[in-house]
Amino acid sequence: MPLFLSERPDRLVGMTDEALSRPDASAAVEAIGWRYLLGTLAASVAVTSLNQGVEVAQAVVAACGGDADAHLRVDVRPDRVELVLQTKSIGRVTRRDVELAQAVTDAVGARDLAIAAPTSGGLARPVQALEIAIDALDIAAIRPFWKAVLAYADEPGADEPQNAIVDPVGQGPAIWFQQMDAPRPQRNRIHFDITVSHDEAQRRIDAALDAGGTLVSDDAARSFWILADVEGNEVCVCTWQDRDRVD
Repeated sequence: MPLFLSERPDRLVGMTDEALSRPDASAAVEAIGWRYLLGTLAASVAVTSLNQGVEVAQAVVAACGGDADAHLRVDVRPDRVELVLQTKSIGRVTRRDVELAQAVTDAVGARDLAIAAPTSGGLARPVQALEIAIDALDIAAIRPFWKAVLAYADEPGADEPQNAIVDPVGQGPAIWFQQMDAPRPQRNRIHFDITVSHDEAQRRIDAALDAGGTLVSDDAARSFWILADVEGNEVCVCTWQDRDRVD
């Protein structure tokens, strides 16, 4: 079962540093093209060259002002600029991130560009986030190895630092450890969790099934679906939805 990183009960940090619930964070930015993924707000901007991408990045940083370092991550490519907003000190989306998303969207629009449509937008793929899950009988015994060999760090703001580890520079996928009760030698011990926007999930599942995959379980949908390739290797397609269910 996927553990969504940085998604924990709301907490108050300050006026604009109030951590938002998943539904509130998603709803606050959906209309302007951003999507909520794994405790972040994510968006893409289509560009035609690396030079244009750098110009967009400069405009975005300027729009965030003094908050850029503490909230913004930018990945510039020749065909797209990937944008991620999160209050890094607590690893959560806050009201300030929503305000910055609007400021960034306005700055992009001022350059006659736009936030790409989340499920198409002329890009090779929509925004997404990748996690790797490792099954373990003794998490405490194997976690230091993975942290060391990958030069990873504890997840910022984590309530349970013995579990998730993350790339401190934000390039590699997050890794979390799934507690197992007994060895499962006929099952892969490492699987991927691919988090997509809530309105992308069904298209991604359909594409995987059309490519020869099978649906192992949809018991936890819309939180996640378990798929497998023809040899039984599993992957979970995940969204933020249904993770705030009220009993």
